[in-house]
Amino acid sequence: MLFIYNLLFPVIIIIFLPGLIYKLIRRGGKKQGYAERFGIFSDEKKLRLVALKEPIWIHAVSVGETQIALNFIRKWKKRNPSQDFVLSTTTTTGQEIAFAKAPEGTVVIFSPLDFFLFVKSAVHFIKPKMLVIFETELWPNMVCEARRSGAKIALVNARISDRSAGRYEAFRWFFGPILRKIDCICAQTEHDKTRLDAIAENLPVQILGNMKFDQEIPAKLPEFDLGQYFGKEKCTVLLGASTHPGEEKLIAHKFLELRKKYPSLRFISVPRHAERGAEIAAEFRELGISFARRSEKIVPDKPVDCLLADTTGELLGIMSKSDIVIVGKGFAGHNEGQNIIEPAILGKAIITGPEMRNFRFVHNVLREAHGLFAVESDGRLESAIEKLVSDEKHRLELGETARREIAKHKGSTEKTIRELEKIL
Repeated sequence: MLFIYNLLFPVIIIIFLPGLIYKLIRRGGKKQGYAERFGIFSDEKKLRLVALKEPIWIHAVSVGETQIALNFIRKWKKRNPSQDFVLSTTTTTGQEIAFAKAPEGTVVIFSPLDFFLFVKSAVHFIKPKMLVIFETELWPNMVCEARRSGAKIALVNARISDRSAGRYEAFRWFFGPILRKIDCICAQTEHDKTRLDAIAENLPVQILGNMKFDQEIPAKLPEFDLGQYFGKEKCTVLLGASTHPGEEKLIAHKFLELRKKYPSLRFISVPRHAERGAEIAAEFRELGISFARRSEKIVPDKPVDCLLADTTGELLGIMSKSDIVIVGKGFAGHNEGQNIIEPAILGKAIITGPEMRNFRFVHNVLREAHGLFAVESDGRLESAIEKLVSDEKHRLELGETARREIAKHKGSTEKTIRELEKIL
């Protein structure tokens, strides 16, 4: 079946190439070296890869997975300082984070598109002793070419989302043999193990928890002066974090209503994709909200009510300055959710929608411990915000509970590294 997959892949590339180019142009991040997606490496990058000694190839996707992978590499380097790594990401934003924060002895590349010629080129230069794939990036040629080169294969922090579960199970005749080539699978939860078992029997699956619980907030976050946007008076900051279409307008509308009663309330909107900045700015103008765009790098002449932070890599710094965090992709028809661990580690009061399919376990943990505010519908969002704006004590207690619960579930990264060391 791999032969048919490779036969069809050029057609798939042609169909999706306009979309890839569109995203490359619109999305921010580091774009230099994008030819690596087609197995084309610069002479400098080839030399750097060839100079590595039995590297471990870590594959992540975008910003979230890249940050976890970087923490994973740092912890492994602490155990074995001489170990070299290659870190591949799919997106330009992931590349920017990886280049900025990769430890010494780590070469960062764009992940090749999963066509055998592109992947074969990457494997030829990397010569990995192990390929470690994060979460659900199960690419057939990547697995098969790495296996042919003699590398061990591991799938870590593995999860199967609701959206992917049906597809993987329906095509288990194709994905089953790919999964059986993997030497070690570290699943996040029992639920994920059950879904993996439904794709292929007798897989080497262990439940080691979610590495996202092990995220570490830098001791010193980049300075972020809210005063230049909101003025010097004390204010309560409401953050819409990693929001998706429809959510920015929804939150902005609730904010404007609450501002009538709480004039010290301020709003920061950080969309999941910074390239949507112009679209969101148009919505804010329509609502009549006074705002500044972070991407324009212009300090407003007078304080504004809202900051549209349409930039990349600043969310943690902004979050640390916020009081209430509404986590995106849970409202306005969305139910998959975004990372709720970061605001929990920072001890922030968190508001989510009723369901977070991609973060179900973490969401349930915090809900059961009363460490977040899960609203039942968009219509109840305003009252939830108001309860936290009006009661600082409750706000702080909610954040501290979230912080404690996250601390209880740490340790997955170290457990995973120990398991991978056994098979090397």
